[in-house]
Amino acid sequence: MLSNFKVVLVETSHPGNIGAVARAMKNMEMFELRLVAPKYFPHADATARASGADDVLRRAEVYTGLSEAIADCQLVLGASARDRTISWPTVVAREMAERWGGAAAADQNVALVFGRENSGLTNQELDLCHYLLRIPCNPDYSSLNLAAAVQVACYELYVASGRQHRSGVGDQGEEPLASAEQMEGFYEHLLQTMADIGFLHPERSRSIMRRLRRLFNRAQLDTKELDILRGILRFSQNHNAK
Repeated sequence: MLSNFKVVLVETSHPGNIGAVARAMKNMEMFELRLVAPKYFPHADATARASGADDVLRRAEVYTGLSEAIADCQLVLGASARDRTISWPTVVAREMAERWGGAAAADQNVALVFGRENSGLTNQELDLCHYLLRIPCNPDYSSLNLAAAVQVACYELYVASGRQHRSGVGDQGEEPLASAEQMEGFYEHLLQTMADIGFLHPERSRSIMRRLRRLFNRAQLDTKELDILRGILRFSQNHNAK
C-alpha cells in the first residue's frame, strides 16, 4: 500500500545521509527512493550507513532535476522547517498520513520531497509542490537531521496504513491469563501467608489487601506467574514454621 509514496532527496551533500534515509525507509516498508543531483552517489558511505537497506539504494533512481523526479506524481509534498515569507498550503506529518496514507489514495503517486541538508528547498522548488510538509517540533530548535525527518514522515504513513506488526517479547502470551477463581485463591493464600509471618496487622488487613489486589489486577498475571508467586508463599510459610 505504501509503494505509491516516493521519497525524493534534492541535492544531498553527504552520501551517508542517503544511506541513513534508505535505512529509515526500509524500517517502515517503503522502498521508492529518488535522488535529484546528489553530490556523491553511489558511494561506500551510503552503503555503510544503509546498514542492510542496500536493496533500497540499488533501486534508487537518479534525476537531474526535481521536475523530472516528480513528473509521474499526482501529489507533491515538500518538507521544510524554515518559515517562508510566501504562504503555502501546509500539512503536518500526521495529518498527511491520515489524509493520504490509507487505501483511498493508493491509486495516486505521492512524492515526499526533502531538500538540502544546509538550506532545504528553494522557493522555486516549493512552487512545484502542492503542500508544505511540516514536522512539529521544538520551535527554538526545529532543524531535523535529514534521515530523522524522513523517518518521522515514513513512520506516520506506516501507522496510518495499518501495517504495524505486533512484536512478540519472550514468552509473552504463551500462558493463559489467571482466572478470577485462581486470583481469589491467590489472594486468600497471600492473606494467610502475611498473617503467618507476622507481617499483617489485623486492623490494617483490609486496606493492605485492597491495595495489593489493585497491584496484581493491574499486572494481569498469567497462570505461570501465579504459580511462581504461590510457590514463594508456600516456601515462606514452610520456612516460618520451622
